[in-house]
Amino acid sequence: MIDVTHAAGLWQVTLNRPDKANALNLQMLCELRDVARQAHSDPELRAFVLTGAGDRVFCAGADLASTDDMFSYTRAPEWIEMSSAIHTLPCLTIAALNGTVAGGGFAPVLACDMRICTPQTRFFYPVLKRGFLPQPADVVRLSALIGPARAKLILMAGQKLSAEEALSCGLTDRIVALQDFKEVIAALTSDAMAAKPQQVAAINHLFKKDITGQDIEDCYSAAYLNDSEALERIW
Repeated sequence: MIDVTHAAGLWQVTLNRPDKANALNLQMLCELRDVARQAHSDPELRAFVLTGAGDRVFCAGADLASTDDMFSYTRAPEWIEMSSAIHTLPCLTIAALNGTVAGGGFAPVLACDMRICTPQTRFFYPVLKRGFLPQPADVVRLSALIGPARAKLILMAGQKLSAEEALSCGLTDRIVALQDFKEVIAALTSDAMAAKPQQVAAINHLFKKDITGQDIEDCYSAAYLNDSEALERIW
């Protein structure tokens, strides 16, 4: 249900369950978490691209039909493990949204560095309507990305955002026709793919919150001197 190809440090990962609108069941959460962890151990890692199968829906959210205890499933630690594994990757991460993002589908999307979407993409997270709480990390990341008011517009007011509205508030970074995804992704990853992995990791690390002087020194040592110990600390 998770398809993976990788070469020369570029990992391309696809949610492949189109008959269920790529809804995430526990097996998919585990597979996606494990793929991100495998990518993390790739010494050539430069870019990680996540997309979905089909041309209408990236992910319909949590597959609540796959469990008898939907409330326990929404609290499963695998959600945090999966999104954290993507969020901590020492490379450029891109969510290529081939269609609508709903509910739990936000978890891997918000964990990425940037997002592109199709003109038909819609964004909504109907937790209150369904009697659930959102993933805590999703609340933090969504609020940091688009601001608390707009985050509450989605999470508490239950509003759907169009691709244009998502672009205007920073939830997505580009609106791209689906047939142009491959070309745009190649352009967005070209600099990273041309660089050394340690340089990509160093720049990525400079975005770390509360960065210290030692962090900065490690970044320079890893990027310029190929210092393996410094690289291990920022990787």
